[in-house]
Amino acid sequence: MSTVPSDSKYAKSHEWVRVSGEAGTVGITDHAQHELTDIVFVELPAVGRTVKAGEACAVVESVKTASDIYSPVSGEIIEVNPAVVDNPALVNTEPHTGGWLFKLKLSAPAELDALLAPAAYEKQIAG
Repeated sequence: MSTVPSDSKYAKSHEWVRVSGEAGTVGITDHAQHELTDIVFVELPAVGRTVKAGEACAVVESVKTASDIYSPVSGEIIEVNPAVVDNPALVNTEPHTGGWLFKLKLSAPAELDALLAPAAYEKQIAG
């Protein structure tokens, strides 16, 4: 059973964002990592890059496929998680904690309103 933390907002494309102040931490959901299975490679965006909501900005590769990761909100990449590059399995084992992918400074916080609340995301993945 997938877990959907209540402190995050969710994109229909299975990314989550947890906001603290002006910054958002982004990763893929537990549901997404289950669908991908064993993640073997992670490519992260460059720090300083500006992304728009819905823009592909990272890649995760599993034993099954490579998947683009989309930024759920617009902003500037301010930090990436080197731990997932060194140990991509963190995305599988800790998708909502240690397996985060990048942090960005939000340029349009109102975009958060377009994302799914935890209950709505749970409904989406329930099928």
